[in-house]
Amino acid sequence: MKKSLVRALALISLLALRAPPLSAQTADPAPAPPAATPETPKPKPPPYSLPWQLRTVVPVNGVRLDTSIGFYEGPTTRGGTAVVPMLSASYKVLPDLAPLVRVGLVDNAPPNDKSARTNILNPVLGVLYGPKIHPNLKLGLFLGMTLPIGSGGGTDPHPQAAPANAAGAATRSMMDNAMFAVNYLAVFPGVGFAFVGHGFTAQVEATVFRLWQTRGPAKADNANTNFTTGVHAGYFIAPNLSLGTELRHQRWLSTPANVAADKTDTLRDTTTWAIGPRTHFKLGESMWLRPGISLSLPLDNPLAKGKGISHYQMLQIDIPFVF
Repeated sequence: MKKSLVRALALISLLALRAPPLSAQTADPAPAPPAATPETPKPKPPPYSLPWQLRTVVPVNGVRLDTSIGFYEGPTTRGGTAVVPMLSASYKVLPDLAPLVRVGLVDNAPPNDKSARTNILNPVLGVLYGPKIHPNLKLGLFLGMTLPIGSGGGTDPHPQAAPANAAGAATRSMMDNAMFAVNYLAVFPGVGFAFVGHGFTAQVEATVFRLWQTRGPAKADNANTNFTTGVHAGYFIAPNLSLGTELRHQRWLSTPANVAADKTDTLRDTTTWAIGPRTHFKLGESMWLRPGISLSLPLDNPLAKGKGISHYQMLQIDIPFVF
């Protein structure tokens, strides 16, 4: 009897030691700390192949030094060179809106050194709007104007001013005629559209220029209308190296006096083709340097072969810095 009682008391003591406290049995369990959720990294935008002389469709904060060098022949001589450096800058005041400004000059050195001339070009003021429509589709809406303050205009210009501006416009494949028309104020809306994906860029662009005479000889055209268009294709053959090609066309929709006087009808429009590599260096979190070089050749007259200067070959050295 005593042994049974001792065994019962020992069993009760053992169960009491093993049982959790009453407070632990009745209290709610402590909530588990929330599991840390890793932040989902933002997808990187697909690489965009910058055009050579077409506009970018992406508003950016950036500065761009773009220099074109044209090598040409005269009617009876060879060895003419025109250099056209242009400096442009843009800044995003809104995520999709960037005003911009561009200035430039032309330095023309024809075979006869006595007729060399340097002119300041009409500056460009503009704004680019690039609404986000799809990660792989880019739309760029542009509106620009030139101020008719370039050198070589007025009623008594330097005799070599007009040839220098003509050589400079040809060096730029006739895509920036409004900057060389120093007697005219120009307003030009334009649109660009691009597909960007899988390392490939395909872009198309169209721009209409309306020019009004503000100074110069009274017998000059009061107004003219010019049109430019182009297609750009680029591919990243390596993360820091792309190859881009471009087909460009310019046409006078009105009939300027020099076009009307041209019996061969070669001055109305011009088509050029360009190709070249571009490198891409990341300098910081959002800073890129994208230098490139391209060669442009005319596909028709008068730049290929005309009565005046012809046989053009154009080299473009482009240094954009984006931040």
